[in-house]
Amino acid sequence: MMDFLSSLKIQAENAGAATGQQWLKAGGEMISSYSPVDGKLIGSVKAADKQNYEEVIAKAQSAFLEWRSWPAPRRGEVVRQIGEALRAYKEPLGKLVSYEMGKSLQEGYGEVQEMIDICDFAVGLSRQLHGFTMHSERPGHRMYEQYHPLGLVGIISAFNFPVAVWSWNTMLAWVCGDVCIWKPSEKTPLCAIACQHIIAEVFAKNNVPEGVCGLVVGGREVGEWMSNDTRIPLVSATGSTRMGKAVGAALGARLGRALLELGGNNAIIISRDADIDIAIRGAVFGAVGTAGQRCTTTRRLIVHESVYDAVKSKLVAAYKQLVIGDPLNEKNHVGPLIDKDAVKMYLSAIEACKKEGGSFIVEGGVLEGAGFESGCYVKPAIAEAQPQYAIVQHETFAPILYLLKYSTMEEAIAIQNGVPQGLSSSIMTLNLREAEQFLSAAGSDCGIANVNIGTSGAEIGGAFGGEKETGGGRESGSDAWKAYMRRQTNTINYSTQLPLAQGIKFDI
Repeated sequence: MMDFLSSLKIQAENAGAATGQQWLKAGGEMISSYSPVDGKLIGSVKAADKQNYEEVIAKAQSAFLEWRSWPAPRRGEVVRQIGEALRAYKEPLGKLVSYEMGKSLQEGYGEVQEMIDICDFAVGLSRQLHGFTMHSERPGHRMYEQYHPLGLVGIISAFNFPVAVWSWNTMLAWVCGDVCIWKPSEKTPLCAIACQHIIAEVFAKNNVPEGVCGLVVGGREVGEWMSNDTRIPLVSATGSTRMGKAVGAALGARLGRALLELGGNNAIIISRDADIDIAIRGAVFGAVGTAGQRCTTTRRLIVHESVYDAVKSKLVAAYKQLVIGDPLNEKNHVGPLIDKDAVKMYLSAIEACKKEGGSFIVEGGVLEGAGFESGCYVKPAIAEAQPQYAIVQHETFAPILYLLKYSTMEEAIAIQNGVPQGLSSSIMTLNLREAEQFLSAAGSDCGIANVNIGTSGAEIGGAFGGEKETGGGRESGSDAWKAYMRRQTNTINYSTQLPLAQGIKFDI
């Protein structure tokens, strides 16, 4: 993996900003990336300053004028080659994701696979950017709608998916004819720099104009520059609800577009008619995968009173089987939290739950000793709680699962919907009526609603995102591509007259 970093010639003094193949001499502060796996310094990156940002924006504006004129299938061919490059780099890039972020090696590989999958999706999409035709009320007229590239797209990504979510946005934006400026999380800058080098290799072979793929590494100020920049018509931001509200307010003030994918407080309903074994597997993976640091992590388990004790017993037994440790060791199930600040939030949530009356059936805590020197490893915990607890209403980015009880399906759905967030949801049931009720307009209010699978692990083909404080944005599949384009209605008069709409007469 370190050979991979060395092969990309990652250097601290020139890694904080790039316009594509060209790396700028960064003028910001040094950002050090420490692995939560072992606490060791992976590398340091000099952040971009405002001058670097302006250079990236200027190049992007210039590149857009050429890139938008490339036929979409030609842009798609470039993206196809990016997918091939990612296949070649899947192992080292997946290891870097695992080591810098702390997720399991399988999840690191899986994240790179998501990038490959979205490339495949985008290639097909490049030949399907369709509009609509409709009949005009005026004789001798034709009407249709078409989509054009929007321009510059700013992408703010989070640490928990340091490469995949960026690719969801970027690959679609590129085939649509947009250019992109990426602000990665300052907690995982090396993953972004690695991707920039991989992309640059492909762009060089295809004479892609400099500026189509911009990178600006830095802290909160970079996101603020993007959000307030009228030259960027769309900013896609992934992260906390607090961050999303700030981005949305800044964009709203200038009438820009926001594509927000924010917090989730996801629940699984386990019905009395559930396949309990499947339910337990889905709940455990959903709750402890990525150490609870997914926006789709299962945080609440809503269990029917008739099977509550059985589910509780099986959960406790399953948690005893979890192996916590180095995520690059594929025998381990749970890796570390991203940093010690995340550990503090985890401990605070446990204390808050206890103060409100919660009872932990699987105790949490910080692990110490050999293999846990980074101080970022914690025990996945389970608490019996009540839906109205403030901490249950809150999204804690850590492996804490709240166990809740219900008696009727209407009550279960009300509990499921009774939080500010609305990203992902699931029901475990073999009862067709319950499943359909859950998926109906009177059921889950989330952007994602599943039956007999967990809350995490979305596929590329479906649009990803949620409602309420999750932000309302949609990324990845389906018709999410439309967010990166501007729609235009066209009317063509091929007659010798000039009839007006609505039968209006205007004779001169």
